[in-house]
Amino acid sequence: MEEKLKQQPANCIKVVLFGPESTGKTTLSRQLARYYNSIWVPEYAREYLQNKWNNERKTCEANDLVPIAIGQMELENELAQKTDTILICDTDLLETKVYSDAYYVGSCDPILEKYAIENTYDLYFLTYIDTPWEPDDLRDKPNRREKMFKAFEDTLIKYNRPYVLLKGNKTERLEIAVKHINKILKSTN
Repeated sequence: MEEKLKQQPANCIKVVLFGPESTGKTTLSRQLARYYNSIWVPEYAREYLQNKWNNERKTCEANDLVPIAIGQMELENELAQKTDTILICDTDLLETKVYSDAYYVGSCDPILEKYAIENTYDLYFLTYIDTPWEPDDLRDKPNRREKMFKAFEDTLIKYNRPYVLLKGNKTERLEIAVKHINKILKSTN
């Protein structure tokens, strides 16, 4: 199982959209992939949990987190081999760890936690809660957005991850993200 959670070497810059639910991560991931004519890694948990909801009418449970993490890393590792420029990750294992800690009373599977901390990215974009809440089958914490945002930011600080806070509308967020990605691209040339 450990090998499935390990980030494989890749010849690209990796950025992660990181933050609470319904804060525009998927929208911005798609925009950035289009802007850079590159690839984005969708959030595996959405498909996994939507299928679970559709088939069993059950929400996420603690024992779902490792299969979600494995699916996420399989997607990331596969798609990272298809670009040599930039890979836009809609999420990462550190996000799964934040949800595990928040939903399951501060607990996280030790193997998931290990790789959430060990896997590395060039930059995180922390999405702020100034976007409208959009309910769906999976989102369930509209009244805890501030608390969840703090948990995400505290995690980035705790693990010393490089991050940029994204606020504003879709256009403003895209402009800020592009500015910071371009700095990384310039420094690697």
